[in-house]
Amino acid sequence: MRVFRYSAAPTMHPMLNIAVKAARRAGSIIARASDNLDILTVRHKSLNDLVSEVDKAAEEAIIDTLRTAYPDHAFLGEESGPSGESDHVWIIDPLDGTTNFLHGFPVYCVSIAMTLKGVLTHGVIYDPVRNDLFTASRGSGAFLNDRRLRVSKREKLIDTLVGTGFPFRIQEHTDAYVAMMKDFMHKTAGIRRPGAAALDLANVAAGRLDGFWEIGLSPWDMAAGALMIQEAGGLVGDLQGNDGYLQKGMIVAGNPKIFPQMLQVIGAHLTPALRAA
Repeated sequence: MRVFRYSAAPTMHPMLNIAVKAARRAGSIIARASDNLDILTVRHKSLNDLVSEVDKAAEEAIIDTLRTAYPDHAFLGEESGPSGESDHVWIIDPLDGTTNFLHGFPVYCVSIAMTLKGVLTHGVIYDPVRNDLFTASRGSGAFLNDRRLRVSKREKLIDTLVGTGFPFRIQEHTDAYVAMMKDFMHKTAGIRRPGAAALDLANVAAGRLDGFWEIGLSPWDMAAGALMIQEAGGLVGDLQGNDGYLQKGMIVAGNPKIFPQMLQVIGAHLTPALRAA
């Protein structure tokens, strides 16, 4: 992990400070519930997509904290959907990696981002298992527990460790995705699929992963992590390297040397449907 250990974080923007407070409050709810997984109420939102009472309680805590500070702001939550109208919109995933959480697999996080007139401006990703707090504000850098983050410096794809996520919500792209993954298996040092996209993106910003790609995500999976990667010196785009990844739900991210190499591998397997998405 590439961390500038002697670079102290600047004073947090007040909005980022409130987002951190909200993320830690949600993290406390998640941590307490992790000791009582057997009694949780769980239902399927869709195929392979679980939601628990913990997701809902964590999101309510986040929105309550943010709304108390900023009553005129709007919200886009994974569980509650959109609410309000404002230039300031908070994008919230109260528990990214719900399936991991419900199985006791310790890879999940809270993700909160804020956009101002559609531009990613602040982001927080909190890992309650490790008590790791990732933060970023546009123009002010990305940090892990107050230490400055930079993306990795690897230059050759064959030397990289890349992350991904299976497109379980969009089954129509499975064949194309599997072809991409097979290609990456032969052209990288390894592939990892931990199961929490927001945390994977934060790990790209931290240099723990050299790149990441996934198909079929939602804005709340990507928003905070994408800002962190950009503020850590990395690049983010859709499967063709363009903007609009938050709307399309398809993302590629990496350091500046690896990003175009990933796009080249992915581009060889893009179907007309993926190109048009």
